[in-house]
Order: sequence, then structure tokens, then C-alpha cells
Amino acid sequence: MPAKPSIDVVIPVYNAPALTRHCIDSVVACLSDSIRHIYVQDDASDVETCMMLDQLPYEHVHVHHALKNQGFGVSVNEAVSRSDASFVLILNSDTMASEDFLPLLCAAMAADPQLAVIIPAGNDYARDNLDRYMREPGGYIRTHRLRGHAFLIRRHVFLEIGGFDSAFGRGYYEDIDLGRRLDLRGWHLGVHPGASIQHEGGGSFGRGKYYKELVKRNRSLYFSRYPNASLNVLLLSSNCPLAHFPPDLLDALDYVFREGGYAHWLTPEPARLLLCLQMRSYAIGLEAVVRLLLRGWREEKRISEVWMLPDAPRLLRTLIVSWARVRGLKVLSWEWASTVQDGVPRLLSK
Repeated sequence: MPAKPSIDVVIPVYNAPALTRHCIDSVVACLSDSIRHIYVQDDASDVETCMMLDQLPYEHVHVHHALKNQGFGVSVNEAVSRSDASFVLILNSDTMASEDFLPLLCAAMAADPQLAVIIPAGNDYARDNLDRYMREPGGYIRTHRLRGHAFLIRRHVFLEIGGFDSAFGRGYYEDIDLGRRLDLRGWHLGVHPGASIQHEGGGSFGRGKYYKELVKRNRSLYFSRYPNASLNVLLLSSNCPLAHFPPDLLDALDYVFREGGYAHWLTPEPARLLLCLQMRSYAIGLEAVVRLLLRGWREEKRISEVWMLPDAPRLLRTLIVSWARVRGLKVLSWEWASTVQDGVPRLLSK
């Protein structure tokens, strides 16, 4: 029987004492059977938060008070450097565990040696119908976007890649940047639909002016590094399932995902199977078409390319191609091959 993997928890903290205490209490109550130590990195919080942390009654909770505010990424990097565990569970201080999800996450890690990061699902994924996505070994769903509120990572991989980049300062987009660097080096990222954690969101910074300034600054930094992360492909078809996609179309989609972009698939009915969490499916209708064509007031949200399968509804095909040409967007289409496999015509790029 394989040895139980060693896991430490890292929780960076900046103020929000009530949320932070609930987070730590929930970790102790739900995860203690699976973890060794909890490293709380206090990022120069106020007196109330420091006093609360110093009065915690748990022996396996280790609190370190930083002398100055260094930001989320640097705080996590320092805390991880104190661990010698095989895996580190990194949690925002505004998360709350209600179950021990770590055995499921560790099983996914064991099933896929290339899986560097696994994220428990929960309210941050409530809008995604996770049943529609392909499952990988260990039961996880591929993602190419790291949401850093809660994730289990191989510690040696985190250290080898240099951890979070301190250029992102006090927070936001440093997690997406870390995921992009891992993805570009061939590591896999996943979300486990069988695991769950709650995330309050905005626990330290709220959603005021300072939050908006941080997000704006770090969004600009992220997209300056990864301009192709703004790829948003509109894929139009009739009822052609993924199983009939040709290899070159699948490769093209994989490129978009690996660059950090998204594919928005319009079909008469929502597709029953999707490749990863950066692939979305919409039923053809006036509202969906208008929403996609006018998608996003920020440039990185807008449709940037249009891809057409040969069975796409003719009228909608004409409308969207005309719109794309007016916008100066690239249009790529596929045509039916002359061969038939398993009773179904195959697709070729055109």
C-alpha cells in the first residue's frame, strides 16, 4: 500500500480576522486527518488580526508575522519555503472547508504524474455545468486558468518554477500567471468536481477603489506578457460532436487553450461534451448570438476569431461572417472530406 503523501497548508493573511478565524477553524476541523502543519503567513495585518492569530489554540498551526506588507505572492512563497511536504495546499483566508477533499485531490495527482495543480470545485464554479466536461485520469477536468483561492500543488514544482511572481505586488493575476507558466512548461492543471470548498471573495481588499486599481494594473501586466491570452474564438456548427472533430481542429483548439484563450461554441443545442473549462457552449438563439457578438467592453473579452464548421446554419453563418469581416476578424472554416468513417463524414481544414 503506497505511503500517505505529506501535505502542509499555507494560508496568507491580511486583516479580515473573522473570516480568517473561520477559515483556520474549518481547516483544522475538516482536514486534520490529511495534513501535517498549517503555516499562516500574516502580511503585516492590524493589531486585532495579529492578536487573534497569536491566541489560536492549535499546536500544528504556525504563525509568522511579516514586518511589512509584501503582497499575496511573496507571502505564499515565504510560507512554502518553510514546508518540506510533498504537496502544499494554498488557501485564501476567506475560504472555508466543509469536508476533507484532500484524498480525492491526492488520488488525481497519483493518477496523472503530469498534474501539477488540482483545485477543489465549489461556489467559484457554480455557473459551470461540470458534468459536460471530459474527465481525465483521477476524475478531474482540465483547466488552463489557475484560480488561486484554493489549490493543491506539488511543492517541488512550485519551487522549481519560482513560485508566484512578486511583480504582481499585493495581489490579483499572480495566480493566473503562475498557471500560465506551468501550462507552457507542459504541466497539467485541473479542477476536481467531486471536491468542494467555499470562497467568500474580497476578504482582504473588498471590492472598492483599491481593489479596482490593483486588478487594472495587474491585468495590464498579465496581458502584456501573454497577449494571446486574449484569444476568444467563436466556433459555429450544427450538431457535430467533438468525436467528429478532425485532429487539426482539435490541435487548433488546444493551442488557444494553452495560450490562455477561450472557445465559445454555438450549436442548436448546448454541446454534451466539452474539452476543458476554457470551452463554453451556447444554444443558438438571438440572445446568445447578440451577447457573443457584443461580448465584453474590454479588448481581451471580445471575440477575436470566427471558426465555421460546414454544417453551420446557413443564415447565421452568413450573418456572422459578414459581421467578422466588418470587424476585420480572421475567419477559418472546415469542409467535409470525401471519406466516411463510422458512417459519418470527416472534417478537413480549409
